[in-house]
Amino acid sequence: MSPVYDCSDEAQLLSGMRHARQAIGRGELVVLPTDTVYGVAADAFSARAVQRLLDAKGRGRQQPPPVLVAGVSTLNALVQEVPEPIERLVAEFWPGGLTIVLPSQPSLAWDLGETRGTVAVRMPAHHIALELLEETGPLAVSSANLTGRPAAVGVDAALQMLGDSVSIYLNGGPSTTGVASTIIDATSLVGPSSDDADRRVRVLRDGAVSREQLRGVLADLLEEDPDEQPDGAE
Repeated sequence: MSPVYDCSDEAQLLSGMRHARQAIGRGELVVLPTDTVYGVAADAFSARAVQRLLDAKGRGRQQPPPVLVAGVSTLNALVQEVPEPIERLVAEFWPGGLTIVLPSQPSLAWDLGETRGTVAVRMPAHHIALELLEETGPLAVSSANLTGRPAAVGVDAALQMLGDSVSIYLNGGPSTTGVASTIIDATSLVGPSSDDADRRVRVLRDGAVSREQLRGVLADLLEEDPDEQPDGAE
């Protein structure tokens, strides 16, 4: 049975973090706490490790995992460009529950699945996740659950679903919010566009950061919520 380390105990925390780093280095999976829900993590630059993550969750390559980073400098290294409106979003909501999809750097040697040249990036607001990211570099991280099952908000739920497909479990207690991150698509802001109407940020998944909060930063750059359009709007 894969070991579970209680991160509220300093000795177990130190041991767990060491073993987690080693597991990531071997291309294995680690479950870790974040500020939203528990995540299952793999080396983002190991295609074998990413495939192991997808297999553990029962997902196909058409659902590539997001990448967690320890800071904005890593975001800049992973994507082609960070448009100014996205810089404002990052300043407001990172670290936190906002995942941002942008065109990835074409020079990067990685295979996250069928990304169509994009990458979804987030900086979590959790000290254990951030410490591990500082030591391992970017990690491919998806919610620690089987596809179609609720995301784990505690380590026991993750263990029940993922079992020995994960090498190390880091128990950081209940998730802070238990609400998955909001995912936005900002790819239209990168590169030339003949129509300003096309340069909008789309919400792909509602979550920890509300549309109202996003609109407070982006104003008209945020695509309208179809549910909020006036009667008769298409």
